[in-house]
Amino acid sequence: MSQTGQVRCANVTRETGETEVRVRLGIDGPSRTECDITDEFLRHMVETLARYSGVDLEISARGDIDHHLIEDVAITLGRAYREAIGESPIMRIASAVVPMDEALVQATVDLIDRPFVHLELPDEMYTHFVRSFAMELRATVHTIVLRGKNNHHIVEATFKALGTALGQAMLRTGSALSTKSSVKWGVE
Repeated sequence: MSQTGQVRCANVTRETGETEVRVRLGIDGPSRTECDITDEFLRHMVETLARYSGVDLEISARGDIDHHLIEDVAITLGRAYREAIGESPIMRIASAVVPMDEALVQATVDLIDRPFVHLELPDEMYTHFVRSFAMELRATVHTIVLRGKNNHHIVEATFKALGTALGQAMLRTGSALSTKSSVKWGVE
């Protein structure tokens, strides 16, 4: 439960001819994760992102090939995080540096509704995951590999750093941290 008494949560489903993804995400809960994803490394990275960002996550995902599954899980998760964050003022900007054995990775996020991504990741599919996630989250995300040789360690350290930065950026604040104050949209 958040400081205001409102639980920030989202339920998002994405179904295509290639995949079916269902996500239930809560930001202000006890940080439990339940992942039913057929690709084991994808499951491991999604659990890592959820745990390090401190969210409750229930996800089930099925797909025809790994590329479609990874992409649609990223899109659905990005949408769920964005919807769960809502409109209340948050810290918005955060950065984290995470070691994993010989790897050391920095991730920096700005949850500003201006998507931009610059990534250093040695795996094309997980570069695609983070890019798709950030675009749907509508966040600016930068990752830098400060050092590392083992691709698995670099990818996992990236997900840990991204999750840690997200957890900090989603913290509620008393007012919007922006020189623009808040943005109000109108549709006529």
